[in-house]
Amino acid sequence: MKPAPFRYESPNTLPAALDLLAQHGRAARVLSGGQSLLPALNFRSIQIEMVVDINRLTELAFVRLASDGSLRIGGLTRQRELEFNPLIEKHAPLMHQAVPYIAHPAIRSRGTIGGSLAYADPAAEQPAVNLALGARFRAASARGSRWIAADEFFRGFSWTALDPDEILVEIEIPVREPHSGWGFSEAARRHGDRAMMGVAAAISLDENGGCTSARLAYMNAGERSLLAHRVAGLLVGNRLSGETIRAAAEAARKEIDPPGDIDTPPAYQRFLAYELTLQALGQAAERAAACLIEDERSEQ
Repeated sequence: MKPAPFRYESPNTLPAALDLLAQHGRAARVLSGGQSLLPALNFRSIQIEMVVDINRLTELAFVRLASDGSLRIGGLTRQRELEFNPLIEKHAPLMHQAVPYIAHPAIRSRGTIGGSLAYADPAAEQPAVNLALGARFRAASARGSRWIAADEFFRGFSWTALDPDEILVEIEIPVREPHSGWGFSEAARRHGDRAMMGVAAAISLDENGGCTSARLAYMNAGERSLLAHRVAGLLVGNRLSGETIRAAAEAARKEIDPPGDIDTPPAYQRFLAYELTLQALGQAAERAAACLIEDERSEQ
């Protein structure tokens, strides 16, 4: 199929793009990578009056460290850039681990982090990763800009806290906590296919090895990317023994609300959530423990 007729605009500046969205609101959609928008237009699952192509706004494509040590990523940054950028590898290793799971290299070369987050597919990697990292997003409009915490951003399938006249222009990843670890695990029929289930985990330990913080985000576990608060509650304040991790994995099986589909029933998704939690938490615990040992050696 071909899309219904629409007007195409490719502004040179961010203010010009925001003015177009202010004028047309819900009748317009932003095009960045187009990996989600263009198929939706071609299948006519959405019909709009205008496409606002922001690919000429190169100032929105960046990865840099802020003065406070946080990592800043422009909304137009390609997934392929995130895959190989040394700042991502050093300061957001969870994202670095997860990005290669996103579709295929050709898709990652066009797809953007802002587009993935704004499309808010609950089975996508970036929403879960940013939830686990405790990120926040800067939304810009002709009215000004505001920051939105990842915890409050995702509201449902292709539904976020963005207003119709806003563009997601920047992502902030906070400074990693001391003695921190991360893990990511995903199950799909083939590499690059839509995930049947996935887990992104970020934890930190105190000097005695007790868990001080834990954030586990699940993919395809409900109508939106799910931050598992009950699972985290079982981890914080405890040492991450095999028994503790197994209890957290069992809690994950109960906390998620997977939708299922014709090939993947909810019961199987719950089984996957259990197994993938064991893997992701095991990775995170091992890395955090190694970080703790390394810090202890450096102090001696």
